Amino acid sequence: MRKTDHLGGITAFVATAQHGSFTAAAERLGLTKSAVAKSVGRLEARLGVELFLRSTRRLSLTPDGERFLASSQSAIEILEQAEAELTSHIAEPSGRLRIDLPAAFGRQRILPHLLRTLRQYPELSMTVTFSERFVDPIEEGVDLVVRIGELADSSGLIGRRLTTQKLVICASPDYLQRSGVPAETADMSHHQCIVGLRRNEPKIWLLKNSLGQVTRFTPPATHEFADGDAMLAAVLAGCGLSQLPLWLVGKYLAGGELVEVLSGHAGGEMPVSALWPKSRQLLPKIRFMVDTLVKAAEEGLLD
Repeated sequence: MRKTDHLGGITAFVATAQHGSFTAAAERLGLTKSAVAKSVGRLEARLGVELFLRSTRRLSLTPDGERFLASSQSAIEILEQAEAELTSHIAEPSGRLRIDLPAAFGRQRILPHLLRTLRQYPELSMTVTFSERFVDPIEEGVDLVVRIGELADSSGLIGRRLTTQKLVICASPDYLQRSGVPAETADMSHHQCIVGLRRNEPKIWLLKNSLGQVTRFTPPATHEFADGDAMLAAVLAGCGLSQLPLWLVGKYLAGGELVEVLSGHAGGEMPVSALWPKSRQLLPKIRFMVDTLVKAAEEGLLD
C-alpha cells in the first residue's frame, strides 16, 4: 500500500474522531461516507487494532484509538506547520478557509469583507458557518472564529482583538407608551426584557455609570432569542426592552423607530475578537484574513 494511502487513512480517522461519525467526517473532507469508512477500515486492518467501537447509534474511540488520535493530531500539526513555513512567501491566499461567525454581526459586518476577498482572490475557497455557541476550532476543524465577548482562557488558541461593540438599552415608542419609561435600573424588573440566548452563559447586561464604572445587571428574561437580528425584530415589534449593539440599532434610533432608555447607564462595551489555533498561526490564508479584518476594524468598517 502506498504511503499516501496511509496518510489518507489517518486523515479520515482524525476527522471521524473529531466529528463523531463517518457522515460528518465525509462532509468535512468532501468525500462519501463509504469512502471514509473504508479508509478507516483499511487503517485498522493495517495497524491490527480497532480504533473505534461501532454501534448503530454512535462511534466511540477505543483506548488504542485515543492514543493513536493524540499521535495523529500531533503529526498533522507538524505537517501543517511545515506547509505554512514553505508557503509563507506566497502573497496571495489560496485553498479552503473555514470560518465561523456570530450570526447578526457576522452577516452584516464581516461577510462583506469575506465576499470582497473571494472576488479578489479566485484561488481561495471558503466554508462559512454562523453560530452563537462556543466553537472549539481545534476540535471542529475550523481555521478562524470571530466571537463577541470576553474570551475564555485557551492555551491552544491565539486571539486578536478586532473592535468593541458599544451597547445601548432601547425599546419601541409603542412599548414605552404602553409600559412606561424606566427611570432607573431597578425599574427594569417590572418590564418585559428581550435577551440573547447562549448555552451555559448568564444573561447579563453591562451598565456604565457617569463615573465610568461598569456593573453587570441580570435582566428578567421575558423573551429569549439566539440571534441578534431576531432580538432586533422583537424590539421593533414592541415586545420589550433590550440591550443591543449600537451598530445594529443606530439607524432605528436615528429614525425614531427605537428610543434609547437609561442613557445614563449606556457605554458598556463587549470586545470582538478573531481566534485561530496556534498550530495554524503561520498559514498564509489565515494570516491574510486576520490582517484583512484588522485593517477593516482600524478603518472603522466593523463598528
